Amino acid sequence: MVRVKVAWGITGAGDKILETIKVMKKIKKEYQDQVDIEVFISKSGDQVVKYYGISNELETNFDKIWVEINANAPFLAGNIQLGKYEFMLIAPATSNPVAKISVRMGDTLISNAAIMGQKADVPIYIMPSDYEEGVTITKLPDGKDLKITIRKEDVEHVQRLSKMYETFILKEPEDVEKVFAKYFK
Repeated sequence: MVRVKVAWGITGAGDKILETIKVMKKIKKEYQDQVDIEVFISKSGDQVVKYYGISNELETNFDKIWVEINANAPFLAGNIQLGKYEFMLIAPATSNPVAKISVRMGDTLISNAAIMGQKADVPIYIMPSDYEEGVTITKLPDGKDLKITIRKEDVEHVQRLSKMYETFILKEPEDVEKVFAKYFK
């Protein structure tokens, strides 16, 4: 059986990071004979992963972990264009990479890889933390709640992405399970 490789990008979003990792571990276990999940962490994502104390959890449960050096290192964008990954998942995604992909600014590892993937017709799945306008409550690493107000400008970038070819917006970590189910069942 041929194993499928998936690129999972983690950005600087703390919102739903713990829930997303839980879902990804479940997916990895369920499809362990079918999929290799390589994790690509942005510079901001690296700070969040350390802040939430989940570095070891990622290293223990996933095939390879890469941390951004610059927009082309590790060589994610090129490998996506060469077809080495079935799809790219960016979850959770802050408003920064969402806006950058929306306006075609590939100056970071994650935004560059997503834009290059779009050009090569590789499906891109994005779970933005700023999905819809209004107030949302997120959990901090210490368990306290943080109230965040999502603005229309951030939501407009999400809407732009949703209209792009082979680019799919996910609302919740559970939606990631549906993506994998589509590919592996």
